[in-house]
Amino acid sequence: MVSEEKYKIEDFNEWFNDIIYKAELADIRYNIKGLVVFRPWSVFSISYMFRVYEDKFNETGHQQLILPTLIPEENFLKESEHVEGFSPEVFWVTQHGNENFENKYALRPTSETAFYYMFSYWLKSYKDLPLKTYQRANVFRYESKATKPFIRGREFYWYESHNIFETLEDAEEQVLEDMQITEEMLHDTFGIPFIFFKRPQWDKFPGAINTYAADVILPNGKILQLPSTHLLGTKFTETFNVKFKDRDEKEKFAFGTCYGPAISRIYGGMIGVHGDCNGLRLPFELAPIQIIILPLYFSDADNQKIEEMCLDIAENLDKIGYRVKIDDDKEKTPKERFSYYEMKGVPLRIEIGPKDIFQGTITVFRRDFNEKIKIYIADIYDEIKKISLEFTNNLKKQADLEFSEKIVTVDNYNDLLEILDKENKIIRVPFCSIEDGKECADKIKFDTKGADIRGIRMDFDENPDENDTCVVCGKKANCIVYIGKSY
Repeated sequence: MVSEEKYKIEDFNEWFNDIIYKAELADIRYNIKGLVVFRPWSVFSISYMFRVYEDKFNETGHQQLILPTLIPEENFLKESEHVEGFSPEVFWVTQHGNENFENKYALRPTSETAFYYMFSYWLKSYKDLPLKTYQRANVFRYESKATKPFIRGREFYWYESHNIFETLEDAEEQVLEDMQITEEMLHDTFGIPFIFFKRPQWDKFPGAINTYAADVILPNGKILQLPSTHLLGTKFTETFNVKFKDRDEKEKFAFGTCYGPAISRIYGGMIGVHGDCNGLRLPFELAPIQIIILPLYFSDADNQKIEEMCLDIAENLDKIGYRVKIDDDKEKTPKERFSYYEMKGVPLRIEIGPKDIFQGTITVFRRDFNEKIKIYIADIYDEIKKISLEFTNNLKKQADLEFSEKIVTVDNYNDLLEILDKENKIIRVPFCSIEDGKECADKIKFDTKGADIRGIRMDFDENPDENDTCVVCGKKANCIVYIGKSY
């Protein structure tokens, strides 16, 4: 068991691997590197995350499709910038049985070239727009960096939304809607704080006009990119001849966007943000078991009455709609059982022993605050309802506070280098330009051994002071950017 909270910060990778193993979230022993087996405890939560995302897509007028996993090479070759960006990561299928295909096929790394190929058949008139679509899919990318379950794999699981519109303004509105969906899902539902950045031009999605991405800060100060949304303009519609007749019967190219929330990676971010030295801490709605009931056995006690009380409480909680389980294992000590369910991230633990029978109380352990409280049996259902409604919000508040503490502002280059070398922080600095400041960005990356310009934040206007200069080149600063090292 992890014994010190600083372990999570100072050796996050080892802590993360420890949690995955002990909480039985994934198994890395499958014999293809970078492809892992997700185990039932994580799959339950990931499936819930898929469902709430799907509900949101349906609510906002998206229609679900299922497209093939294989994409013909000719689709990729039609858009040079796109193929250049993804070619090093593509898995290619080249034969069936012992015979080679005449043309090779990609295991989809992303699906723009499949969606737009089909859009060219479906789109005829402005009356067909907007066309907002999505699919649930697994995608394959030959990740060359060190792989890590959930965070960086060669196969991951996501929703991808591909949309086309009559005007550029409509497409820009979709990008804003994608950001709002991300806020409602990641922060409000899963309790994960993040900043949505407009990425620099040299770090945008291949083929996009602009890329916007949600970055979460992990305990070790490294950044994990979560959902991103891309304003594609007419890049792919022109490539795949996706035209429509407007109100004047003139043919025009539609305007596109795409959005990719990788649910498996969001789950990994959630582990890192909410977990602690004792294991997982899961939002109440995502926990496979929301309430575990532990009878505490004593040799000289009336254990039958304890078991009867546990069963009565469990049945009533089940009727209310909670996911509840009784653990009546007599072989393990109470401490072993406590540790097991804390590692698994079960939100509430009810302990019932001989004194509770006598006093008419129960002990409830809350995983959000890691504290025990006494509750009279007569009040148990009202108290549990109250706790269940505030539980995820408590995790969110704690995560928000930790997130804000990891951001520092500097205005000179030496301080930037020193902080990134010694501390787990994200640096906020004045910068020359995210349009043509790549030379300054490259210098930062080289001098810090890997820190990137993440972009300018989108949740509010943040402008440099009149006299601010770029922290690298000394020219007049045109923006405020954030710098950090990422997975």
